Amino acid sequence: MDRSIVKRYEGNPILTVDDIPYPVETVHNAGVAKYNDKYIMLFRSHLPTGRCILGLAESDDGFNFKVRPEPFMVPATEGIFAEYEAYGVEDPRICYIDGEYLITYSAYSQHGVRIGLAKTQDWERVERVGLISQADMRNVVIFPRKFDGRYARLDRPHSEISPWSIWISYSTDLIYWGDSRVVMNPVKYHWDEMKIGPGATPIETPKGWLHIYHGVFPTMDGAIYRLGVALHDLNDPSKVISVCDRWILQPEDPWEVTGYVHNVVFTCGAVPREDNKEILDAADEILVYYGAADTVISVATARVADLIPGELR
Repeated sequence: MDRSIVKRYEGNPILTVDDIPYPVETVHNAGVAKYNDKYIMLFRSHLPTGRCILGLAESDDGFNFKVRPEPFMVPATEGIFAEYEAYGVEDPRICYIDGEYLITYSAYSQHGVRIGLAKTQDWERVERVGLISQADMRNVVIFPRKFDGRYARLDRPHSEISPWSIWISYSTDLIYWGDSRVVMNPVKYHWDEMKIGPGATPIETPKGWLHIYHGVFPTMDGAIYRLGVALHDLNDPSKVISVCDRWILQPEDPWEVTGYVHNVVFTCGAVPREDNKEILDAADEILVYYGAADTVISVATARVADLIPGELR
């Protein structure tokens, strides 16, 4: 791995349980977006019961965050959402499209894990829209642009069928999804051979949609979660133009190697460091937020030109 591609922030970790004004055991796996010149971070935390909620933190510079005094989303207590969120809400991703912020999250219950969809315009009020997958499904990211009038998403069936691959699906209304197909598979005896899954919301660049994903490798001491990068065609996101043959980030810092789950770096959000441009140039810099060992949140920076993979592996 070329350590000059992705540079860890020297002040990592940027968010720990000591920063949370209510009782939690972890803080990790955060979706991030820009809103009114601020960075909005929607993060996952384990409660002392072991179940998960979503908190919200804000920052002016993308590095120093202040957490709001109350959680942003907790498992619903009424309606159909109550049944399917009973065990917790986890791993949010954020997509800004059509003047709204869409939030996809994993909803856990006795029925398995499904994907919930919520939305907000002001990060003060949040509205649940629907449950947009069957069980078992995780890691859904929505592209921030429509294709021929349809929304597109990357997802990952939570099973060994296919196995543990990244799929694409389409929808006209965000509720009913179909026209699904596999777009990426794990590679045998490779750093991501065990399973892969969508990570951050794809970012539009002149060369294609930049998608930072996670890959898992099994070892005698347990699995290692690393980050990789793929490039999708601008007009047909089901077409993967290239995939970097190497990981771009792996567990190395002490809080990445040891924690609630050892040897994990896991991203749910990456955003431009400067103005929120619709299409990034090669020289633009991205902030990559990632959960470390399912315990704390860290951030790293990278230039678009350095992240774009050259060839389809």
